[in-house]
Amino acid sequence: MSNARLRNRYFDTLFSNHDLMWMGQNTNHIPTHPVVKAAMLKSIEREEYSAYAPPWGLEALRDAVVDDLGVPGMEALITEGGVNALSLICRARCAPGKTFVTTDPTWKWPCQFAEQQGAEIVQLPIYGDEYDNRLSVEHLSEACDERTALIYIVDPNNPLGCRYSREELVGFIDVARRYGALLIHDCTYRDFADDHTLAISINSEHAVVSMSFSKWLGLAGLRVGALVGNPKLIDEFAAQSTSVLGGSVIAQRAALAGLSVKKEWMTEVRRIDRANKQRIRDAVDSIPGLRVLVWPSHGNFLVIETASADISPAALVDLFSREGIMIRQGSYHTEQFGDHFIKVSTSVPEDWARCFCEHLPLLVEQAHGIKNIEAQF
Repeated sequence: MSNARLRNRYFDTLFSNHDLMWMGQNTNHIPTHPVVKAAMLKSIEREEYSAYAPPWGLEALRDAVVDDLGVPGMEALITEGGVNALSLICRARCAPGKTFVTTDPTWKWPCQFAEQQGAEIVQLPIYGDEYDNRLSVEHLSEACDERTALIYIVDPNNPLGCRYSREELVGFIDVARRYGALLIHDCTYRDFADDHTLAISINSEHAVVSMSFSKWLGLAGLRVGALVGNPKLIDEFAAQSTSVLGGSVIAQRAALAGLSVKKEWMTEVRRIDRANKQRIRDAVDSIPGLRVLVWPSHGNFLVIETASADISPAALVDLFSREGIMIRQGSYHTEQFGDHFIKVSTSVPEDWARCFCEHLPLLVEQAHGIKNIEAQF
């Protein structure tokens, strides 16, 4: 069976388990805000799904995204998830003889999109104390040249959770400007970060922002995100879109409703997220050989380093899956460092986090010596 078929069956099995505790994909499983749910139901009752949505997205939602980010003069292109926004940029800018520069670890799918267009992928290691778990301006500058088309920065980083300062972003943009490249500022997790800066608020000529409603609002299965930048760049990337008949109108109604209650919603979500992170860190600190790699994490997740415990991350993932808890192995994000860590999502019901912590000591013990694990994705 092909790897793609195995992957689909793997996730179909997970999705079919309605009692599964999803703690591996950074998705938000805190019960939906009633205003958001009501907006979806109203859209269904009106049978709005029988008509195509505007190709660039509902005008009200486009305006609301720009207002939410606080970047007047910019435009938003509504996309089918943040991943679709990233694919448009890669199709527009990547080609044979060009390089796509990012970190290791990073979110892997834009690397695949760039590679499909013939670009060379350049990944800069940032994992571990040696690199302070973050990309430096100097390291980036050394890796870029006239061939560089795109610099892809996930901020906060997925999976590490580091957040870049305004000064660091200024440096990244300067490197992009020097070589005529574009900085993609993937801000999917910005709503879980403290003191986050948008690259387009610094320079909108050499930077563009991608974002998602999957993580902060919990709309992963509805597929809605956005690309935000100056009108010239939005024109360029919209020309690459295959969503010429628009995205899901139900998803857009949910996103618009979510933005209307965002302050109230995120206050509670972040309270739960912080409590879960602290609970998990306390549990990790009590187990020899484990440590939370980046603290505080500015994403809705934690990386738990397992290397010193001499256990396989895949073994832990497998053992937790038997308890109805889905977590993620490091190899999803990075081949080089994948055997060092697991990643655990924290924007989940507090009972899920308690359950994870209760199982952790015993499952770490059981993971010793387990080597042969079925494929994980």
